[in-house]
Amino acid sequence: MGARLTTAIKIANSANAILQRVNAFDQEDMRSKKDWDMRAHLGIDPMLLGLSMELALKAWYVFDHDTPKVLRSHNLPKLFAALKPESQDKLESTFRQSVAPHHPNIFIIDYGIRSVLLQHENAFEDWRYSYEARHLSFEKSVFIATLEMVLREFKKRYRTEKIPPIWNSE
Repeated sequence: MGARLTTAIKIANSANAILQRVNAFDQEDMRSKKDWDMRAHLGIDPMLLGLSMELALKAWYVFDHDTPKVLRSHNLPKLFAALKPESQDKLESTFRQSVAPHHPNIFIIDYGIRSVLLQHENAFEDWRYSYEARHLSFEKSVFIATLEMVLREFKKRYRTEKIPPIWNSE
């Protein structure tokens, strides 16, 4: 249990760090920067957020399967499908309760986390090579809300406690 938990937490922390970086970047007023060119930065957020979701799902996988080995894939629906059914159900249920009401999609009948992951299935690769693509779309607000939910639910799977040293200082 120790190896998988340590590995899973490290992966989840990396996912969270990427999310925080994207959010911090969004809060800066880049228009005031001297040589700022919005076109050159267009695909950075989707690429980093896709990577962050990939890492978040891999953290769940490591925890679920009690292994420090992660799947070698960037495909978000494939990573989600590799989770244990209980984890998939938990994330689906929580998505429908906490994300879907704030980010509805009237065009999808069975709107859930799978829909979001499928729509952005190869975000990390697609946006990394955005100059090669003909048509790319990215729903940033729903993707961030979904990513935050996945990370929040992952943190509920464990707890950390600080343990003071046991030596006598006399």
